[in-house]
Amino acid sequence: MVEDRNAPERPRLEPEIIPPDRGRSKRAPSFAQMDGVHRVYITRLGPFGSALLMLAIIALAAVVLLAFLGALLISIPLVVFLVIVVALSGLLRLRRG
Repeated sequence: MVEDRNAPERPRLEPEIIPPDRGRSKRAPSFAQMDGVHRVYITRLGPFGSALLMLAIIALAAVVLLAFLGALLISIPLVVFLVIVVALSGLLRLRRG
């Protein structure tokens, strides 16, 4: 028997349907005990909201840039120190040998 490759795969397990009264435990936090329908309204951003969003993105980019520059400024003296230590150890090794 040839299997049809375009046919959707059937689920391996049947989903368990939990009745509404059995789904909540008595020790659940208060926010999990909310009943009813909750709606989320999504609106388009106006000019003020867009400007505020752009300012937030620019502020976040500035913080990331400052963190990167700070790490770079800290690493430059460390690299110079390591180069000096390696050069001195090489000179001391030459004098011994």
